[in-house]
Amino acid sequence: MSGTLNKVMLIGHLGDEVKMHYFEGGGCIGRFPLATNETYTSKQTNERVTNTEWHNIVVRNKAAEICEKYLSKGDKVYIEGRLKTRKWQDEKGMDRYSTEIQCTDFTFLTTKKESESNASSNITSHNTVSSSQISNEPPVDDNDDLPF
Repeated sequence: MSGTLNKVMLIGHLGDEVKMHYFEGGGCIGRFPLATNETYTSKQTNERVTNTEWHNIVVRNKAAEICEKYLSKGDKVYIEGRLKTRKWQDEKGMDRYSTEIQCTDFTFLTTKKESESNASSNITSHNTVSSSQISNEPPVDDNDDLPF
């Protein structure tokens, strides 16, 4: 294989509000932490264990403005992007590194309110209806030979 691939797909919850940074040329970036969870049952204690992994998400320009407008802490979102490591110096002059996910695509899944209401009622629904499926006509029953 001659090519390489740098692709990340995450589904998680926002750990904070989107922080925006604007530049002189009109561009902007948005940054926010995203939490993903791994849950398993410990064989030693038979208890459920949840490990949370935090990811630094970076979105740019119009996508950043959309995220700032519609996302808030606790919302569930699908993020697609690539890994990028930045090198910077702290106040003591020491080299520091940050690995971030440069977001190229995203989908809003649920708001914090929807997640809480689904958890309390234990009902989850992921139905998608396209506008072509909506009609005023009654459904056609093709199973006329049914005994009831």
